[in-house]
Amino acid sequence: MTTTRVSAEPARSPGVAELLRMSDEFTFALYPAESCYLLDISELERPGVTVFVGRDEDGSALGMAALVRKTDGSAELKRMFVHEAARGRGLAGSLLGAVEAEASRAGVATLQLETGPLQHAAIALYESRGYARIPNFGEYVGDPHSVCYAKAL
Repeated sequence: MTTTRVSAEPARSPGVAELLRMSDEFTFALYPAESCYLLDISELERPGVTVFVGRDEDGSALGMAALVRKTDGSAELKRMFVHEAARGRGLAGSLLGAVEAEASRAGVATLQLETGPLQHAAIALYESRGYARIPNFGEYVGDPHSVCYAKAL
């Protein structure tokens, strides 16, 4: 079994742009463009954003997730994505754990996220890790293609 390590990295680290491209392709195949709330690489470089990348022993980027801290003390999980070839190995759980640990270190009280109703594996992961369904928040209010969750840390 391939071992992976997850660490915080700059948004322009090797392989991240390709993960973003694959994530965009995946998301736009499922939902209309107006329901795709994807941060681009420049938005991932903003202050208050931490990008986590999962890499195999050869250094290939296999997955990513971003923690976006907000001024109200909460934070949002964004751009969670695992390369299709790396799914089923626990990498998504490792990425989520890294995001949660960083959020806790930063004093975040609540971690929120938005996903789509067709992303069954993601929803199962979030629910298994203690996330509860909440009313859509922020830009997701009124979007039938958005499903929101939160967890108190």
